[in-house]
Amino acid sequence: MSTRIETLNPETTTGTSKELFNAVQKKLGFIPNLIKVFGNSPATLKSYLSLGELTASGNFSNKFREQLALAIAEENSCNYCLSAHTAIGKMNGLTEEQTEASRQGLATDAKVQAGLQFAQSVTKNRGQVSGSEIAAVKAAGYNDGDVLEIVLNVVSNTLTNYVNHIAETEIDFPKVEAGQFAAVAE
Repeated sequence: MSTRIETLNPETTTGTSKELFNAVQKKLGFIPNLIKVFGNSPATLKSYLSLGELTASGNFSNKFREQLALAIAEENSCNYCLSAHTAIGKMNGLTEEQTEASRQGLATDAKVQAGLQFAQSVTKNRGQVSGSEIAAVKAAGYNDGDVLEIVLNVVSNTLTNYVNHIAETEIDFPKVEAGQFAAVAE
């Protein structure tokens, strides 16, 4: 594949990356191209997989974490992650309308919307959010730990967004493009 950072072939990869590829294959049933790019640096791949485990062990549901991933990927204009999280979000119960609304920081549930908008602001402003933004997300029902978990999700997703931008990772999910919406947001 012609990416700016090599997309490793799992059949010829050896060492730690091969072991990690095997674990991903066992868990997902396939090895996404992003993982094949991350494999160039076993430390980065391990970090990515560890961040995934950490976000999954937090207080947020899989569905909400997918909504956060979509909001963050849209803010960072990452087509690979939009494509991946649209597919994964569907597996976690998101409708097409919820998916596209999440990308825009919108939801029918006020608490979910506040969390999505806070994540987008953290992403857009590189963590430099106002006191009123923190007060608003807390007023919506999030506590201090939840605020930090939103930041953890921003960090985890921004890592993948940036790697995909740098590598120009070939999309291996049904393609979704930033800024293009088919469904009307909620």
